[in-house]
Amino acid sequence: MIVLVLIASVLIAAVAIYQYNEETTDYHTQRLERKEQNIKTHLKRVLNGRQNTWEVKTRNIPLIFKDEISSIADIHKLQINLYDLEGNLLITSKADLKPDEEDKCIDTEILNAISNTADHRYVDKLTENGQTYQSSYIFIYDNKFKPLAILNLPYLERDDFLSKELNEFLGRLGIAYLFVLIIAIGIAFLLSKYITKSLKTISDKIIATRLEKRNEKIVIEDSSQEISTLVDSYNSMIDELEDSAVKLARSEREQAWREMAKQVAHEIKNPLTPMRLTVQNFQRKFDPNDENITTKVAEYSKTLIQQIDTMSSIASAFSNFAKMPAQQNETLNVVEITKLALDIFNEKYIIFTSDTDKIIAKFDRTQLIRVVTNLVKNGIQAIPNDKTPQVLVNVAQNDANVIITVADNGIGVLEENKEKIFEPKFTTKSSGMGLGLAMVKNIVETYKGTISFTTKAGGGTVFKVVFPKNEP
Repeated sequence: MIVLVLIASVLIAAVAIYQYNEETTDYHTQRLERKEQNIKTHLKRVLNGRQNTWEVKTRNIPLIFKDEISSIADIHKLQINLYDLEGNLLITSKADLKPDEEDKCIDTEILNAISNTADHRYVDKLTENGQTYQSSYIFIYDNKFKPLAILNLPYLERDDFLSKELNEFLGRLGIAYLFVLIIAIGIAFLLSKYITKSLKTISDKIIATRLEKRNEKIVIEDSSQEISTLVDSYNSMIDELEDSAVKLARSEREQAWREMAKQVAHEIKNPLTPMRLTVQNFQRKFDPNDENITTKVAEYSKTLIQQIDTMSSIASAFSNFAKMPAQQNETLNVVEITKLALDIFNEKYIIFTSDTDKIIAKFDRTQLIRVVTNLVKNGIQAIPNDKTPQVLVNVAQNDANVIITVADNGIGVLEENKEKIFEPKFTTKSSGMGLGLAMVKNIVETYKGTISFTTKAGGGTVFKVVFPKNEP
């Protein structure tokens, strides 16, 4: 609305200026023609008057108008020049006794133009020092309509009065449009507030829409039909979104249990196969009279016990992963607990540092130990045998968070594995079930923390755990 008012004011001002220029041009053209006709009539009256005792011929023109030309110029307020048919000056109303050189004769081009036009008239235009001059040339005739001389009228276009009128008009137009512009701004502001109020409400609701939570519907009263249609579409989408979220959650849970069941079955089958072979071998080769029967039974029993222990560790690992860590509101010294977690490792290349001896936070002691031990164990397993191992553990803090970093100089994480590193059952090792980092992520996020890592191929990996101090 504001832009339209501005465009309209500019267009009207431009049209007014254009119209003024057109009218000014027409005014001066018509005024010069009127002056020209009046002066010709006046000159003809002198030529044919009783007071003229001279023969009406070109050579007598200076004598005929010697006493009359100045009075005629004063009456019509224009300078009058009379030339012969060859363009030589005969007489002028100019007060100077010696006329300018340029006034003494007419240019050949102008003479040709006068002769070649149907009305034997030519107007020359000249702009000088910001002012426009017109100079008309036309034949005057004797009683027999034979060309007698050339009348020249120099005319200065004075636009003072018209320019004043234009400036007054533009000033009044500017005041009127300024008033209209102020009204338009007010109306536009009120309309925009009315329109955007509903749109702002809809925008806030859309921004706050989440798949994982229950979303509120939009309730707007006294809205336009378009806004009501938009609101109804959003509310309908919310209903469909909730149904989809429920179905998706159910599908994800079912899929997760199916994957877990497949993994458990796979891991349990691994030790069952050697157990079955061991029992079958024992059954086939059992001989009560064999003198080495006791040694063989001990060997078979040791094999079975090892496989049973493997199955027990598998069951414990899955149990620990499935169980969410209990949020114990326990205030503890993170530096001390981290040192305690590192005591189970005998490797001399594990180096512990901290910014201070005491960093107090609320965290479950057991879960913190599990986080540290899993990250350190992961770092140890990432170091190849042909490299001097080094694992650096650091505990630091900022204003609100505890920061634990575990850095190793292992082989690093491959680019294609970066997005899968925290997924359950993902592992790059030949042993293990790939639940360690997934368990750490589960624990840290339960305590409203984050875990991230940076890695370099062949240069090691740095895991960074950040969790708040005062939120259990």
